[in-house]
Order: sequence, then structure tokens, then C-alpha cells
Amino acid sequence: MAENQKIITRFAPSPTGFLHLGAYRTAIFAYLHAKKHGGKFIVRIEDTDKERSKKEYEENIMESLHWMNLEHDEFYRQSENVETHKKYLEKMIENGNAYVSKEEAKDGSGVIKEIVRFKNPNIDVTFNDLIKGEVTMNTKDLGDFVLAKNLNEPLFHLAVVVDDFEEGVTHVIRGEDHVSNTPRQILIQRAIDAPTPIYAHLPLVLGPDKLKLSKRRGALPITEYQKQGFLPEAILNGIAFVGWNPGTEKEIFTHDELVEAFDLERVQKSPAVFNETKLEWFNKEHMNKLPYQEIEKNILERLPENLKEKKLVSTIFERITKWSDVDTMLSSGELEYFVNAPSFAKEKLIYKDTPIEKINENINSIINALESIPDENFDQENIKDSVMEIANKAENRGAVLHPMRYALTGLDKSPDPFTVGGILGKNETISRLKKAL
Repeated sequence: MAENQKIITRFAPSPTGFLHLGAYRTAIFAYLHAKKHGGKFIVRIEDTDKERSKKEYEENIMESLHWMNLEHDEFYRQSENVETHKKYLEKMIENGNAYVSKEEAKDGSGVIKEIVRFKNPNIDVTFNDLIKGEVTMNTKDLGDFVLAKNLNEPLFHLAVVVDDFEEGVTHVIRGEDHVSNTPRQILIQRAIDAPTPIYAHLPLVLGPDKLKLSKRRGALPITEYQKQGFLPEAILNGIAFVGWNPGTEKEIFTHDELVEAFDLERVQKSPAVFNETKLEWFNKEHMNKLPYQEIEKNILERLPENLKEKKLVSTIFERITKWSDVDTMLSSGELEYFVNAPSFAKEKLIYKDTPIEKINENINSIINALESIPDENFDQENIKDSVMEIANKAENRGAVLHPMRYALTGLDKSPDPFTVGGILGKNETISRLKKAL
């Protein structure tokens, strides 16, 4: 590519289903590469498969790209370029690079159809891949492959080559499952006097089971992550790190920082494993950067009226990695104890082998300590100072802290009892402790 030539990349999805994370990684890399070099990013919907292409899938694709702030510079639908495809097809037939073949339909109907085939020169095709290096493939086994069902219905390989040529695409960044398509497309490029773009075939994205990530194996469309309350900047950041790294210890990047840092040469050559737990980590790191007012708003709007308490926000936020976790906490009853005093069997208060008499003694000591805290000073820190003074003197701290936690929440796992007490307030905290005796 000439040094002064503007880099143009494209993302060319087929709207035949909802795209999963692996497909959007291709879009992200193509976008970042173009923007890093001041180039152009094209979105082209490859909808020549009229039977399987659906408007709802196209809309989902575009919504997802917009949500992640992957804004295109140009937009095309392949179906709108059919007349251009036909022009090149006719030229190839005229030049002897393609021919019309009368063949019997494969459905057993006996109908004779006129199919257009490429006249294969049966040669070695070599291309340099930015990730895979030099690749040489022999085209003999391809035979005279099909270019079009007829003169009015050009197929994938011809349409892709023509569109890339007409749109000035300089870099084709796509999954390595397209490597086998490349020799066919290079032959077509040569036949229509089109330059061969620079290829970068991305290694596969694998699931945690080390199998190829796919829609059939539970891979989610991006809009599902949106519904779950992931942040778009976190999804962009997290997916960018699936098989790429900046060469530094830094992992949390804004949109603009990713553009600046991205380098195709740092894409790993082996398949990358997608880890949703890691994606949740990215999301929590980006959530931590939000203004507290935004955090408060997102949490409070998910809470029912009886739980819309600002003092609950920080406790809930500590325990979530995405906004939908609030809904999960509600549905599981995890927040119920903030509204209603828990019911539980007395033996649940016992810590290890501590006698129940000692447990009751410890609870009474906690009650006395809390009652001495002035109402206006009854908060998490003062509760902790008072209770820990008792716990540190006890033979076993757990015999003090465990029954307090259980008396307040009725749960084995919850925020610490000091936090809970600060939220419940002095009267309710002491009331629940007394009921546990």
C-alpha cells in the first residue's frame, strides 16, 4: 500500500442471525485500526442471501455498533450493489475469466439452470497476512467455482471482491475461518484488475471449554450484555482484550485510549479464550469510574419503593459487577432483611462449638455497647469500634461477630454486621439483637 494511501477497513456482517461477541471483536479491531491511522471505517451489510437475511438482525447489528460507539463513516447494503456486481460479472465473461455453465438443478427436479463459473487457472496464490504471515495456497482443488446462480444473482465471493474494490477497502480484517475464501477472492481480484487488499485473519475466539465460540453454544448477542447492565465502554474494552494486549500492564482503557494504543501487530496468533468473569471485572472497573450520582441513580431506579434508601447504595454497589445484579439480589431475597426482620432457628446463632449461653452473653454485651452510642453517632464506624472492642477480648471473635450478623440478616453471607447496623439504624438493630436472645 502506498504510504499516502488512506486506510479503509470494513465490517461486513450477514444479517442472518444475531451476532455474538466473536463477530464484534472483528468490528472492533477493524474500527480501531482505521481510526488509529486516521482512516475510514465502513459497515456493509452482506444481505445477498435474501431468504435468510432479516431486518431485525440488521437492526440488532447496527444498534450494537452504535451502543459501543463504533460509528461508521460509510454504510452500504450489498443487495443495493447488484447492478454493479452484474457489470463486473458480464465483463469477466466477456474477457474469458468466467463462463455460463448449463447444469441440472441439485434438487433432482431435472431443471437445467445457467450457472456462472469462474475459469480457474489452477495456480498457487500467495498473500501476506498481518497476523499469519506469508500464506500460499493452491487453487487446483477449488475447481471452476460458482460466481453467480445466474447473471442476475451474483454470489458471495464476487460480491465481496467487487464491493471491497468499489469502496476502496485497503485492509480486510476478518476471522481466520475466511482464510480458505482468500484464494478465490484473489483470483477474482486479478480477473477484474482490482488490487489485493492487505489481509489480517484473526484467530478464533474460544469459550471457557476451549471450543469455538458460537451462537449454537450459548454465545450472547451484544444487546444481551446491554440488557444485563454492562457499560458500553466496558464491553468495548473487554472485547478488545480478547486476543490483543497493548504490551503494557494497563488494562482499563477509554474509547480514545484504545484507538491510540491499538496495534494489529500485537494480536496474538493463537486462539483467544473468552472469559465472562473477566468481562465482568472490566465492567466493575469502569463502573468504579462513574460519578457517584450516576451509580446512585442506576441502583435506586431498580429498587422497589420500600427499599429506595440512599444509604443502601454503597452496600449494594460493593456486591455487584453489572446493574442487573441488583435485580438478582432482589429476586433472591438478599435484600429482604433490610425491610423485614429475619426468622431463623436459634441454633443458627451458634459459632462452631461455642455454648449457646456464651452466644447469649456476647449478644447482650453487643446490645449494651450499642445502646451507649448516641443516636446521632450511630453509624458503621462507631458500631464497628464498639463491637470490635468486645470481639477482640473474646476467646473467639467469630463467636461475637457471627451471631450479630445472623441476628441482623438471617444469612450466612451478607455485608458485615457494622454496615447492616448502620443502615438499619439504632432502634431496629438493637430490636433484632434482643429478639435473638
